[in-house]
Amino acid sequence: MPSSLTLYTVAEIRQIEQAAFATLPSYTLMQRAGTAAAECAQHLLADNERSAAILVLVGPGNNGGDALEAASQLAHSGWNISIHLSCDPTRLPADAQQALSRAHASPAHFIDGIIPLQNNWTLVVDGLFGIGLTRAITGKISRLIEQINTLHCPVLALDVPSGLDADTGVIIGAHVSANIAGKSDHKATAIRATHTITFIGNKAGLHTCDGRDYAGEVYVSDLDLNKALFPSSSTRLNQIQLFANALRSRRHNSHKGSYGDVAVLGGAHGMVGAAVLAARTAAKSGAGRVFLACIAESLSYDGAQPELMSRQAANFDFNSATIVAGPGLGTTRDAHDFLAKALAAPTPLVLDADALNLIAVETCLQQKLFARKAHTLLTPHPLEAARLLGITTQQIQEDRLAAARALAKKFNSTTILKGSGSVIAAPDGKTVINTTGNPALATAGAGDVLSGLCGALLAQNWPVWEAALAAVWLHGKAADNLVANDIGPIGLTASELIPVIRAALNQLVSEQSLLQQR
Repeated sequence: MPSSLTLYTVAEIRQIEQAAFATLPSYTLMQRAGTAAAECAQHLLADNERSAAILVLVGPGNNGGDALEAASQLAHSGWNISIHLSCDPTRLPADAQQALSRAHASPAHFIDGIIPLQNNWTLVVDGLFGIGLTRAITGKISRLIEQINTLHCPVLALDVPSGLDADTGVIIGAHVSANIAGKSDHKATAIRATHTITFIGNKAGLHTCDGRDYAGEVYVSDLDLNKALFPSSSTRLNQIQLFANALRSRRHNSHKGSYGDVAVLGGAHGMVGAAVLAARTAAKSGAGRVFLACIAESLSYDGAQPELMSRQAANFDFNSATIVAGPGLGTTRDAHDFLAKALAAPTPLVLDADALNLIAVETCLQQKLFARKAHTLLTPHPLEAARLLGITTQQIQEDRLAAARALAKKFNSTTILKGSGSVIAAPDGKTVINTTGNPALATAGAGDVLSGLCGALLAQNWPVWEAALAAVWLHGKAADNLVANDIGPIGLTASELIPVIRAALNQLVSEQSLLQQR
């Protein structure tokens, strides 16, 4: 059966669903979905008495039918179930009609009219809208969702939180409602779930953009479908196994030259700190030697990291090291000319920050980038990505996977589109969504740390795809570890990530070595 780490589009889920309908008796899938939802709900209710009040919200489609089936099963198991039907019951699809009849025959109680939200609900089950929703939720249901989002109890969404796009992770209609100021009925909204049980296969939108804020913890139920029904997918969630083959213990018989040189090209006047962050990260992530190639006055040395070697960019041989270009680079003519040299070098190259901004506005630099033969890795945030593609940041965020793929293809470069659920894309269209990280990374310099980590892994001869996956995973894992130890997310600074990245990388290498010995 496909792994829960494999991600499917709504179109692919529909194809699987239709193929299953052709081989299974009617109502089978809804009954299985209801059972999976009921079991998940009972898991969340494990510490509660059966008298605990559970609210089930039912919408007009098959998602509502799944909720009704779950409600009747929970009610028959002795739970105190209240059902709110937010649609005309006569217009429910056939399977959902059957689920409604089963719910009426159960001990569940139906709420007509206004839901008493002052009740001490122990759990809310969201079955309002599923993956078929294509327009913003407005009116009474929008106001109901806003009220539900004020509750302090767990909220279990079925398949996808109502109002969230399962493919992109955006709140459906948010870009439209943003342009209709002052009209509350046009304010797009979505259920903010603490948990989501998604059916048949996992969906990208649960893990990127608004998905991580609205889906909560995600469970996947494949509804016991035949694995032959599932197509291959080019999109996955990031995991250690995807880059484990590059995690190698160091030989005793090695030296600094065994682990490569990194040169950080940046450090314009007033922005040397960004280059220093990238360089310190490269040093503590395993590069043999690290150079600061500053385009302004060079540091005589870094007092906190004296191992770094400072050079004037004008005097540095860019053919001799893995290059991290962009941190604190600026957009002057000198910056442009040094970047052109870096693009022409036959060595691995990481492009970030102002390097990307310079490339975005000059066709010649874009052509040099596309023509490169050595490993190239782009690390844009959404605004930088928008400049590179000549569109708006809003358009980038409306479909982050498509944007990452477009960048990778346009520039023939592995691309990390940063953000909540960072997307890593290869030129052939393969994509991975990262699963580590938290809001602590929303701090100045965090991107410089990531670019330095990418450079260090490439200098140590990691393949570019595995380097990108590992760097993003480790970067997020460091933030997770710090927050777990009460350092952040508020006030965490980028430099605090660096030693924790080193610890996480060494732990991964040690664990992989033990696995190989077994």
